[in-house]
Amino acid sequence: MTRTDADGALDEALALVSRTPAADGGTGGHRATAWQRARETAALAGTTVRARNHRVALADALGEVLATSLDALGDLPSFDTSAMDGWAVAGPGPWAIRPGDGILAGGTGGGSPAPLADGEAVRIATGARIPPDTTAVIRSEHARESGSQLYATRPVTTGQDIRPRGQECRSGDALLPAGSLVTPAVLGLAAAAGYDELVTRPRPRVEILVLGDELLTEGRPHDGLIRDALSPMLGPWITRIGAEVVSTRRLGDDPAGAEALFQAVSGSTADLVVTTGGTASGPVDHVHPVLERAGAELLVDGVAVRPGHPMLLARLGDRTDGRHVVGLPGNPLAAVSGLLTLAEPLLRALAGRRQRPRYAVPVQGDVPGHPYDTRLVPVLLTDEHAVPLRYNGPAMLRGVAAADALAVVPPHGARSGQELEVLDLPWAAGGCFT
Repeated sequence: MTRTDADGALDEALALVSRTPAADGGTGGHRATAWQRARETAALAGTTVRARNHRVALADALGEVLATSLDALGDLPSFDTSAMDGWAVAGPGPWAIRPGDGILAGGTGGGSPAPLADGEAVRIATGARIPPDTTAVIRSEHARESGSQLYATRPVTTGQDIRPRGQECRSGDALLPAGSLVTPAVLGLAAAAGYDELVTRPRPRVEILVLGDELLTEGRPHDGLIRDALSPMLGPWITRIGAEVVSTRRLGDDPAGAEALFQAVSGSTADLVVTTGGTASGPVDHVHPVLERAGAELLVDGVAVRPGHPMLLARLGDRTDGRHVVGLPGNPLAAVSGLLTLAEPLLRALAGRRQRPRYAVPVQGDVPGHPYDTRLVPVLLTDEHAVPLRYNGPAMLRGVAAADALAVVPPHGARSGQELEVLDLPWAAGGCFT
């Protein structure tokens, strides 16, 4: 038997052991939520929370979502301007060149330049205010000077290269609706329209709790201890999703750690508490007992996905004002699976951002599948294919570190050329501006 065959047989055996009568349609036991349903549940949980708004300076609004529409405060542009460097002319040519240095953008001190007489031309810069009675602007490369006369080297049409007042918008026009993501282009539009501040939905606040006594914070693994790979990864990852990480703390697996976990979960003021590890049923897995003690409502308790099966989503408080807990497995790639399955849809909804559009890419090569569960497999995206990467075990980060996305592999796997849904990783999909 090959290693691949052995791994597949082991997965199937474990799946059969873990399936309870309820999973087969019986009346008891626990049933994992289907992967897509888990994502939908997380997104819905975020949309039921009452939205909060705040007013922030333009520089602080990037990556947030508009809480109100962006309306034009005035006409844009607010006066007729030159669209090109060149000459403002009045009437048919040739034109007599007006003496002086010409008209520069902002060079009239806020007033209007002197009108042009018929047959007169004046040099003008891009963005400068058009003199009254101007017929057209002639680009510098389309004009020829001869002494004090100006000649056009090609036909001139009335209004050419003049940007009229209100061309982009009129006062009161809706420029962008509420719910629009504030991108760098939105900041530019808001500034051009005269805004100094925007009313936005604040980023969700997240507290991260890393559980485990076996974790080192520096140096090489030794004597049964391993490096904490989750603390360096989760904060930046969640930040790229569009949230604000308020703290990252490590808690032990002993009774004192369990009590500290309860105090942290029940007392946190963050919108979301993310825990790592402790979501299974082992002797030091404290997350379920702590959530029960805190009166939490389990919305998702296990997902039919590999890696990451024992992830969970819980709500503390009521639907509109409650806080949430996402419990991630302790294995690094399993934790990534939990981030993409539960944390990202929830955080996007809490931030007022639309969910990512779903799309599929043909896979290059056959991809083994789990007998019953969805698999999430790191892939590289080429112009035509999603290329699966090795090192995709639950505890491995080597594959996802080189990946652009995770491919969603249905039960029993996929054939080469089959289209698979892909989940972009936040740094490969434009970061927090998507």
